[in-house]
Amino acid sequence: MLKTRIITAIVLLAVLLPVLFFGTAVEVLALSAVFFGAACWEGLRLFGHKLIIPAACIWTGLYVWLGYTGIPAQFMLVWLLGVLAWVIRFIPSLKFGLPATGSGNVSNRLYSAMYLVSVMACFLAMLVFQRHSAMYLLSVMVIVWVADIGAYFFGKVFGKRKLAPTISPGKSWEGALGGWISVLVLGALSTQISFFADTFSVTVQQRWGWSGLGLALSALSAASVCGDLVESQLKRRAQMKDSSNLLPGHGGVLDRIDSLIPVLPLAMLIIELSTRP
Repeated sequence: MLKTRIITAIVLLAVLLPVLFFGTAVEVLALSAVFFGAACWEGLRLFGHKLIIPAACIWTGLYVWLGYTGIPAQFMLVWLLGVLAWVIRFIPSLKFGLPATGSGNVSNRLYSAMYLVSVMACFLAMLVFQRHSAMYLLSVMVIVWVADIGAYFFGKVFGKRKLAPTISPGKSWEGALGGWISVLVLGALSTQISFFADTFSVTVQQRWGWSGLGLALSALSAASVCGDLVESQLKRRAQMKDSSNLLPGHGGVLDRIDSLIPVLPLAMLIIELSTRP
């Protein structure tokens, strides 16, 4: 299992990194469309929809059209909708539960549409960040990775109080706190290193100061935890261990990007506010 996981990770990095750092806008859009389409297909499966492949193709076609013809100002509505969906519907569902599954359930269909909009918001934010620079995109993504790694190690050592025992029994409040502290430390350190001058944390700190950076990183750290929990909730309802087996040893695309889905649109809105006069 570990060998398979490592091989898959190496292959993914060998494909993704050259395109992210050296690919043209069309190449980046094409590669992201493959992963977006896979994420839509997995999401539609989790929600119990019929005609999954045609629906995934329609969503992917819309994403490609927006990504090819649109500009950041036109994406603002999608980012806003993506963030609002998490605030109004997805995060509250962690307490109040999900609607009944099935394509005939109106609440479930609405929930799934909102979720796919948030996935699209994530990928559009990814495109815009990458067009600025691959380093800038990675500076946002690493916040999620550090939050996850910090939560794992702090949870292993100090974890006692379960964060969401019925959704993800392995997560603890102590782990989430450790992940948050790790993100704050990383963000603060990155602002002191000239190599990271053109990154998310530096942009926010220069515009809003240390308190603004702390609030922004705290919001993104919390969003990453919620993204993970919501996908875990969806998988439990669908009685699936992974969103798919498209990535051997890693599960599916949604399993890899679940925490990024709420984080990237929120980070984009923060940057938009930070860079306006």
